[in-house]
Amino acid sequence: MGAVVISPEELRKELADNKIHLLDVRWALGDPDGPQHYLDGHIPGAVFVDMETELAAAPSPARGRHPLPDPGTFEKCTRSWGLGEGEPVVVYDATGGTAAARAWWLLRWAGVENVRLLDGGLPAWTAAGGELATGAEPDPAPGDLVVRPGALPVIDADAAATWSGTLLDARAAERYRGEVEPVDPRAGHIPGALSAPTTENLDSTGHFLSAEDLRARFAPYVDTPIAVYCGSGITAAHQIAALAIAGIPATLYAGSWSQWSNDPKRPAATGA
Repeated sequence: MGAVVISPEELRKELADNKIHLLDVRWALGDPDGPQHYLDGHIPGAVFVDMETELAAAPSPARGRHPLPDPGTFEKCTRSWGLGEGEPVVVYDATGGTAAARAWWLLRWAGVENVRLLDGGLPAWTAAGGELATGAEPDPAPGDLVVRPGALPVIDADAAATWSGTLLDARAAERYRGEVEPVDPRAGHIPGALSAPTTENLDSTGHFLSAEDLRARFAPYVDTPIAVYCGSGITAAHQIAALAIAGIPATLYAGSWSQWSNDPKRPAATGA
């Protein structure tokens, strides 16, 4: 796997010399105003990508809140963003990459090798002196990207239930313990899963920890295969990105807790 992140300074240099596709993936649970945030200010040339309609299939109790999109539908989306074969892509948000990582993971899963997360996101871009554009950008010329799904591994609920390695829960610790559950039908976690909140992948400024620090964070788990889930398969992608920075491969349980907790046959554990 190639580089996972790019700094604002590196991005500015590369934009001066190369064609780079910029995807703005601003989304957060409870904040439906990503399109307006984009119009209010985005990196010049960036295309807004909608989490609910372009990075996920329709939600259902059987599949979860953000199922993986159909490959053919996803390919049409990538082409509407202007993505072409072999062309570099940088994705960003304003929340430390926790939303943009979904686009990063999907593109890697689809066989796109040159896709990176902007480390620190839009706040880091502006802090480094990067300019912002407002309003809508012209529609990009259609791309010719071919989606080849399967480049990153995925498991379903049955495989998560019988996972022989380490299963990491990337949600907030209080959700893992079952103390609160703001969106899904049951509180708790998959029995046997270990709590590893996504927020601990970042420093106080919203940048990823160094590769060395991330290797130390995940050191207790590297002796067995790692799978990751979260609420609906979004922040789990951020965990997989952090593991990739540390040089550790991981598998996504895409349905995550939103799928698991909707199935009354699946047990839920609580506590630490």
